[in-house]
Amino acid sequence: MRAYVIEHRGDEVDAGVRDVDEDALLDEGDVTVDVAWSCLNYKDAMVVQPKSRVARRDVLIGGVDAVGRVTASSSEAVTVGDAVIAHGHGFGTSHHGGFAPRLRCDGAWLVPLPRGLEARDAMVFGTAGYTAMASILALESTGLANDAGPVLVTGATGGVGSVAVALLAARGFEVTAMTGKGAERDYLVGLGATEVVDRDALDDRPERVLGTARFAGAVDCVGGATLSSILRVLRWGGAVAATGLVGGAAIATTVYPFITRNVALLGIDSVEAPPEVREVVWDTLACALPAAAISSLVAREIGLDGVGEGLDELDRAAARGRILVDPNR
Repeated sequence: MRAYVIEHRGDEVDAGVRDVDEDALLDEGDVTVDVAWSCLNYKDAMVVQPKSRVARRDVLIGGVDAVGRVTASSSEAVTVGDAVIAHGHGFGTSHHGGFAPRLRCDGAWLVPLPRGLEARDAMVFGTAGYTAMASILALESTGLANDAGPVLVTGATGGVGSVAVALLAARGFEVTAMTGKGAERDYLVGLGATEVVDRDALDDRPERVLGTARFAGAVDCVGGATLSSILRVLRWGGAVAATGLVGGAAIATTVYPFITRNVALLGIDSVEAPPEVREVVWDTLACALPAAAISSLVAREIGLDGVGEGLDELDRAAARGRILVDPNR
């Protein structure tokens, strides 16, 4: 079996496509899945970094996402022939993942592929789409409605950001997309953004504790100083869903946004979410976008031999949209 394998050797990383003995290498589990599609995520790029804090084992088949069909099962959760999605639970970080034609795992980790959602489209969404949809549902749970005012999406050309722009627009929200890539304005408008702004758009009244109240809500894919700035410019009762840390893991803020504007900071997790939460998010995704909108999110399809180059693009923030992986070629 060919697989994209990452091996950490002290400070060195050896990553690439290898022929592996699947019986010897695959993890133990009560379910085997033939993988039809995977995709690239920023976390996959983090796994291949030297001294990675994300990789939890020295030898690992990468790929935090996979979709496919169950070919063997002794689990009560799934049966042979079921179409399933694998994500979270350490896939691609502590458990062998989707960059291979087969994976083996605990059946309770798998989510049924929702009726009406094609396997390929599930990986157009992947963890990025799951995170975007979970963010939007969390924002709506605070009372955010599509007539409340503009919703900001940071890191808008990335995986989570681009899907969030499309999903919010499809739900009738006025979307402000923030990016450092000015050349991608037309792409973001095509996804549904009403306005595209540069990264300095949040530099508002820095001499004051709070900035101008501008956004009803936000999906923040960046973290760090960007998240701190968002809190200063949310409207009364606004909320921000925090999904990423490419801009840093620490934030500096005051209590003023929370006690004078009643804002909320919502954490979004895609790894340990329980099955009932995952199924709600995936069922919502299944009918969230028309086929043409899903296709517009795809940058390209690659085989295993293209994974290394794709991960390098993600690491350099040079990728746009979603890169699908066919692990069978």
